[in-house]
Amino acid sequence: MSVPALFSLAGKAVVVTGAGRGIGRGIAESLAQCGARVVLAGRSPVPLRETQHALEVAGAEAMTVVGDITRADDRARLLQAALDRFGYVDGWINNAGSAAPEDVGPLDTIGEAQWDRVVDLNLKAAFFASQMAAHAMSRGGAIVNITSRSASYPNPGTGHYGAAKAALENLTRTMAAEWGHRGIRVNAVAPGVVMTEELAKTFNTPERIQRQVDTVPLQRLGRPEDIGPLCAYLVSDAAGWTTGALIPVNGGSFVPMGYLSYLNRVKRARV
Repeated sequence: MSVPALFSLAGKAVVVTGAGRGIGRGIAESLAQCGARVVLAGRSPVPLRETQHALEVAGAEAMTVVGDITRADDRARLLQAALDRFGYVDGWINNAGSAAPEDVGPLDTIGEAQWDRVVDLNLKAAFFASQMAAHAMSRGGAIVNITSRSASYPNPGTGHYGAAKAALENLTRTMAAEWGHRGIRVNAVAPGVVMTEELAKTFNTPERIQRQVDTVPLQRLGRPEDIGPLCAYLVSDAAGWTTGALIPVNGGSFVPMGYLSYLNRVKRARV
């Protein structure tokens, strides 16, 4: 495969969590196109294997590790599997994160178990995975945290998700400050609305999709492949003087998705 030298990841081993579907798969594909050896991590084996097969057909080197990133033993097993296969981890991308339908709702209804599940996945797991990866990066490396535009704006209905992503952005900058002298760069990428298979289950009417498109200057929702190229750059040596950055990728939209949905629910309730 032909790789532009400036953004070449040839020889670099990069872990991507939540890599079987959606944004995670898009990230993995971009890394592979730049020559990286990709470690695909996630809870569901079938989509991980499908992603691995697609990368290998395209000529990339990839491996799959099934596990739950919120579990310390699974995180340790993931790192060890990458080290056993490639000898070193050059990049780590914390993409795994979401809020399950049963865990969302107005803040005055959120229970402790719902809070813990969302914060454990979107903040705690990403932090301890970063810490673990940093300990293994004795010769330097790059960590990328996938956050959300929900980190920067009110997010009715998933306020605890937004709070977790906001905290992850703060940690990104602190990790960048504390680990920079060790040659470890830490950055965050904040996607806007990306139409994944999972999101399509919620955005299931043309009207709801159009409400979102109307807030985007580029007049379309994001695709999984829109996020990967920036992640590949941040892992590459071309980003050697970039750390502590929080970069939005949202088509120019700065209107929070949750707020639009909230207003629509309020309007319906008044009718």
